[in-house]
Amino acid sequence: MALGKKTKGLGRGFESLIPTDLVDEEFDPTSKEDAKVSQLVEIEIEKIVRDEDQPRKDFRQEALQELADSIKIHGVLQPIVVVKKGDKYQIVAGERRWRASKLAGLATIPSIVRTLDDQNRLELAIIENAQREDLNAIELATAYAKLKEQFNLRNADIAKRVGKSSSSIINTLRLLQLPDEAKKAMREYNIGEGPMRPLVAQDREMVLEVLPKMIEGNWSARKIEQYVAEHKKKSSSSAVKVNNYRKEEAELARKYDCEVRVRGRSVTLSAYDDEKFREVLAKLAQSD
Repeated sequence: MALGKKTKGLGRGFESLIPTDLVDEEFDPTSKEDAKVSQLVEIEIEKIVRDEDQPRKDFRQEALQELADSIKIHGVLQPIVVVKKGDKYQIVAGERRWRASKLAGLATIPSIVRTLDDQNRLELAIIENAQREDLNAIELATAYAKLKEQFNLRNADIAKRVGKSSSSIINTLRLLQLPDEAKKAMREYNIGEGPMRPLVAQDREMVLEVLPKMIEGNWSARKIEQYVAEHKKKSSSSAVKVNNYRKEEAELARKYDCEVRVRGRSVTLSAYDDEKFREVLAKLAQSD
């Protein structure tokens, strides 16, 4: 049997299976179109084939094994995207997850199924939305993330399609690292990308402290930078604690190949994308 239980389109069934931090339906400008043309199903691994025109052909065996080990523990957190190809399903995005799932011995893998025409139309719809002047910055970031995750596009590919620079795409995508409260505030109060950039690198407590102040006072990016800098100076005791752990942060960052922050008695490991997140999880699972 090729297909298992399926949901109606994506919707909340999609979110319950894929706890992704990048593509949130709430901020997805094409979620309705997506739900109409997509099915979330379990497909037999052997029914799936790679796209021979896919430029990436080399996959590090060590990294694949790490992901496979993670999948054995946590399952496949994010579905692959496929299109029907005869009696098979061709991968659009997620070949690495598919290969690792085979290594993990899975019989089926969660998949978003679209027709090739629907896939092409949805990509065009996302690109058209990304070029709208009235699109909120967080919705724009979500559109870019969707092109990366579900259409296998690199930052340079997205930049070319929407007529912007690669650095612009990267900066906008970084907004998705903000807490949900900040993302919702951006949409509700129509806050642009500029004022939010200084908050991307801050911890959640700082973001939530600054957010009401910047909304009420219509703060600029410069004002926010000054406030954050002054706050850090005043918190000298906290700064000493942070300095005391710089060596440990650097060692952990090298070990797990990700950003590491030590604050008080908390250690936070951050991965920018889903692939890197799985690699970090696999390394943590293998640690003694």
